[in-house]
Amino acid sequence: MKFLPQRHAIASFGKGGFRFGDMSHQGHLLVLPSGMRAWDGIDLSGFLAEKDVIDFVVIGTGEKLKRMPLGELEAEGLYPDVMTTSAAVHSYNLMFGEARRVAAAFMAVGEE
Repeated sequence: MKFLPQRHAIASFGKGGFRFGDMSHQGHLLVLPSGMRAWDGIDLSGFLAEKDVIDFVVIGTGEKLKRMPLGELEAEGLYPDVMTTSAAVHSYNLMFGEARRVAAAFMAVGEE
């Protein structure tokens, strides 16, 4: 998946990918107000490009909590919640279901 110009709740994840809608994606995933796309696991600039329409940022770092360089986001007024991918998917789905202005980045977990 290069780009999907809509967002969906994450139906399931694992085995190196994610399922949402009637689709699936292998690898890391970035979810912005403009849509969903593959993510390299490092570049957070997509959040900055859409910061005016984002109130919450959730970042899932895989099976274990990892440190992320967040200084650039925080300097622009975005304060991400960093957690395991499992917790991040649940948080994102909850906020997405409540129609909140949430964006997320998820590192894939499981077999790749």
